[in-house]
Amino acid sequence: MSDTERKTLVLTGASRGIGHATVKRFSQAGWRVISCSRHPFSDKCPWPMGPEDHIQIDLSDPDNLGVAVGEIKDRLKTEGGRLHALVNNAAISPKNSEGQRLDSLETPMHLWRQVFQVNFFAPIMLARGLFDELKEAQGSVVNVTSIAGMRVHPFAGTAYATSKAALASLTREMAADFGPHKIRVNAIAPGEIDTSILSPGTDKIVETIPLRRLGLTSEVADTIYYLCSESASYVSGSEIHINGGQHV
Repeated sequence: MSDTERKTLVLTGASRGIGHATVKRFSQAGWRVISCSRHPFSDKCPWPMGPEDHIQIDLSDPDNLGVAVGEIKDRLKTEGGRLHALVNNAAISPKNSEGQRLDSLETPMHLWRQVFQVNFFAPIMLARGLFDELKEAQGSVVNVTSIAGMRVHPFAGTAYATSKAALASLTREMAADFGPHKIRVNAIAPGEIDTSILSPGTDKIVETIPLRRLGLTSEVADTIYYLCSESASYVSGSEIHINGGQHV
């Protein structure tokens, strides 16, 4: 892919798990990847222009988010102000002092606000902030929701689950609002994916999944890539379940 044909992805939550796999998938396809994470760039992630195109950002700080949008816009000027894909992958799910899920009775209000800022408000603030660049490229937005957004999960806290349910609804609203501007908006809802942050007891859940295994981060990344590609040019407003049939 030549420089004039190169496409650009902005990805949040890029430092590990699904985010890291997504960086590798798009980079291998020749895309420029502008990664955003609260962690600094890791030398364990050697993709082209990785350190130069990484933005360290705390999505829980709305003011910091505004600065990041400005930084992204400046970097996109080298690509003619075009953004082909925005993937909102970053999310947080706080636990209690014993590492257990926080339910609706014990979640402090400041944590509700923090979770919704990162998991729900940041995606729409980024999409709105980068609207012109997405419109110029007739780009795509992918919001990463969760199986926890549609059913009570033994490990995911209430604030996390409700923020993901809200993000699924927001995806439909965005698809309706952004669609007339030739911007597609979809979501993926992963289930139990094999990452470094699996909770103890996940093996018991796997026993109830029809495919009887964990999902791979590469399988999630492939689905994200599909939604951002021309192969999905008439797909918008959808939420794809990636959970081995766990939702049925």
